[in-house]
Amino acid sequence: MPAGRIGIGLAGCGYWGRNLGRNLFQMGHLAAVCDPDPRARREAKASYGGVRAIARFDDLLDDPKVKAIAVASPAVLHYELARKALQAGKDVFVEKPLALEAEELVEAARRRKRILMVGHVLEYHPAILKLKEFVDSGDLGEIHYVYSNRLNLGKVRKEENILWSFAPHDISVILLLLGTLPEWASTSGHHYLQHEIADVTMTCLAFPGKPRAHIFVSWLHPYKEQKLVVIGSRKMAVFDDVAKEGKLKIFDKGIEWKNGEPVTRQTAESTLFFPEMEPLREELAHFVDCVRTRRPPRTDGLNGLRVLRVLDACQRSLEAGGQPVPV
Repeated sequence: MPAGRIGIGLAGCGYWGRNLGRNLFQMGHLAAVCDPDPRARREAKASYGGVRAIARFDDLLDDPKVKAIAVASPAVLHYELARKALQAGKDVFVEKPLALEAEELVEAARRRKRILMVGHVLEYHPAILKLKEFVDSGDLGEIHYVYSNRLNLGKVRKEENILWSFAPHDISVILLLLGTLPEWASTSGHHYLQHEIADVTMTCLAFPGKPRAHIFVSWLHPYKEQKLVVIGSRKMAVFDDVAKEGKLKIFDKGIEWKNGEPVTRQTAESTLFFPEMEPLREELAHFVDCVRTRRPPRTDGLNGLRVLRVLDACQRSLEAGGQPVPV
């Protein structure tokens, strides 16, 4: 590895793993890739010149050049691979969702003094970070409710339902913005393409006090939409991740009461623009910095655990026909 670089091994070269591999390779940190699929290994060799492509995860752990592991395997393998990597003394980056056994991984990382970071990529998006500033400063006023739509046609998973595939992104952002866990979750949905694997879910999260959040996710939808709306007592905000530019808009509008009657207040609308960048690159750069400095990541294991607690309550509610379930 070049001087000053961190040797990172990539476990999983599928759809999202290729994005991690591309960024790590361009940053100079990719030391080796591991995937049981021969075709994936051939593609990795062709894409990342000079980087070893191997089939066995244990061989990745035994490589002295590999100081940290990025896990981008199917979600059902996250726990086993992360656990093995921590036991081998490696720092670990795990794509969302962390694992149902997240508490064990958090404890293992603490005990071995290893970095454990979860891939909640939207928490590294400049528009989301700016939106967090607006919320924390009180510029939007008291937060009434948040809703998010994450919709597309395709990317259908066989090993996990739409809730576990799409909703972690929105849950992580909503928890970031509101700064607390919800008290209960209610999720309803249905399966249309595969038996017992939900294709569409609608979730309501009830936070302490008045705030509510609604999450609509589907991979059976005619067009792509990735939008999050925050309604405050003073202003409203819209984050549209599909928009080419101007992804964050602030609306100075709302409802005021005059002489006992509701009156619409509609004044300025602001569009915020951000430098061209890839949030995934920012996220991986943060992981590398944490490995170097030993500082805890912003999206550490506890962050991943909080998202999983919400997901678990949502899943149990889904199985109970939408009944509210405490988080």
